[in-house]
Amino acid sequence: MENKAHAMVAGAFVLVVTALLALLAVWLMRDNTERDIYEMSTAEVITGLQSQAAVNFRGVPVGKVESIGFDTKTKGNVLVRVSIDRAAPVTKSVFAVVASQGVTGLGFVQLDDTGESAERLVPNDANPPRIPLKVGGFDKLLKQSEVIFKQLEQASTSVNKLLSEDNQKRITSALDNLGQAASSVSALSTSTTRLLNAQLGPEKVNIPAFVKNADAAVVSLRKTSDQTSAAVAEIGKTAQRLNEKGGPLDKLTEGGTALAAGVESFSAATLPRLDSVAEETTRT
Repeated sequence: MENKAHAMVAGAFVLVVTALLALLAVWLMRDNTERDIYEMSTAEVITGLQSQAAVNFRGVPVGKVESIGFDTKTKGNVLVRVSIDRAAPVTKSVFAVVASQGVTGLGFVQLDDTGESAERLVPNDANPPRIPLKVGGFDKLLKQSEVIFKQLEQASTSVNKLLSEDNQKRITSALDNLGQAASSVSALSTSTTRLLNAQLGPEKVNIPAFVKNADAAVVSLRKTSDQTSAAVAEIGKTAQRLNEKGGPLDKLTEGGTALAAGVESFSAATLPRLDSVAEETTRT
């Protein structure tokens, strides 16, 4: 009986100590940090991200992932709800990226700020504000690799078309024609050099006399040009005199006008008389 009493006391003591240790652990692990709720919506795959995953702001722990589900506002999107320390500098230009941790591959949320706005993103637990969730580095690399592979495939197709058998024949023919053209140009240059040497070489042409004659021709050409310029200037002056007011052309125009008026007067005065004389002659 006494042994049973000792056993019960010992058991009760163990239970009390265990409970105290549990309470101590809870007290030590308590988190009094004030956090605000934010949401992130994305149509991308968030591989490796789980509830209670860390939320870092430029590498500094500032919160955790509260839940992951589907977005009721945007069909097909994944909704990530996070709690972030109130002291964290969450502005309207903050964005999030899902990153992976080293070897484990576990995902976490990395926050960063573009610096475009210094205004704080006001929290509202009833209707949490949303932080843009961008494509992570690995997912971005995968998308870019797809684009690169498509471009490589297109380039390979173009190269294959360029190096087709018909194009190879055309390229070979063009190179042959180019070689023949180069040979023809070389032969033409040689023939031209020989011809010039034969016609204008030192043994055919007296160089000093040739230069003297060329100078004389240039002087004569210059004199002719000066004379032509003087003649053109004289013609211009003559035309100006003819066209000026009261000049020959003006007087000729006035004379023509007067002549036309005289003819008109003559016609008006004489023609009726001629008509009457003709009528009398006809009657007689």
